[in-house]
Amino acid sequence: MSAVPAPHDGATESGPTEQSATALPARDQAGALRSEILSPVTLARTVDRIAHQILERHGEDDIVLLGIPTRGVHLARRLAGRLATFAGPSAGRISVGSLDITLYRDDLRRHPPRALEETSLPDDGIDNAVVVLVDDVLYSGRTVRAALDALRDHGRPRIVQLAVLVDRGHRQLPIRADYVGKNIPTAFTDDVAVRMVETDGVDSVDLVRRDAGGPVSGAARPTAGSDRR
Repeated sequence: MSAVPAPHDGATESGPTEQSATALPARDQAGALRSEILSPVTLARTVDRIAHQILERHGEDDIVLLGIPTRGVHLARRLAGRLATFAGPSAGRISVGSLDITLYRDDLRRHPPRALEETSLPDDGIDNAVVVLVDDVLYSGRTVRAALDALRDHGRPRIVQLAVLVDRGHRQLPIRADYVGKNIPTAFTDDVAVRMVETDGVDSVDLVRRDAGGPVSGAARPTAGSDRR
C-alpha cells in the first residue's frame, strides 16, 4: 500500500497561480484535429476541486482511493496528496492503492492477452471502508463495471464511489460518476487523450477529433476510457 504522496509540483496548497491559455484546435501529425481541454494548470485545479468535493462528503471518514491502472493510479495518488493537504484536524485516515481489472474485463476474447497490473490494498482491507474508485476517463462504463467486480472479490466496502477526470458520455451501462473533473461532449469517433507527467512527461487532456474513416491520432495513446469499450 502506498503512502500518501506529497502534493504534486503543479499544485500548491493555495492552488496554481500560473495562467495558461487554451490553444486553438490544430491538426496533428496524423491529420486529426486536436484541441486542448485541460492544460497543466487547469488539470491541477481540477484535481484540487475533486479533492475538496470528496472531503465535503467524507471529511471525517477513513477514505481509500483505488486507482484503475494506468493513469487512474497516478490520479489517485495526486488526489490523496491533495486530500492530505486540505484535510482538517478531524479528518479520517487517507489511503491510496490500485486495483487491477484485467481478468474482469468483458472483452478478453476479442483482445490478445494482457499483462496483469498490480493490486495494492490497505493492510487492514476495505471492509466497511469508504472506497473511491479513480479513473482518468469515463466512457462506456465497462471499465468501472469490471472494477466493481474486482472489488467485490477483495471485500465489502461500506460505500463505493467513482471519481473521474473526464466524463465523455456514450454510456453503455447504467454507471455514473460521483465526482467529475470535466464533462466533455464527444462523438463516438473522437478520442480523449489524457497525458500525465508520471507516464507521458506532461499533464494535458486533449480532444482528438478525426474525420470519419480517418486516422487515429498517434501523439498520445488513447486512454483506457476511450478504447471503444
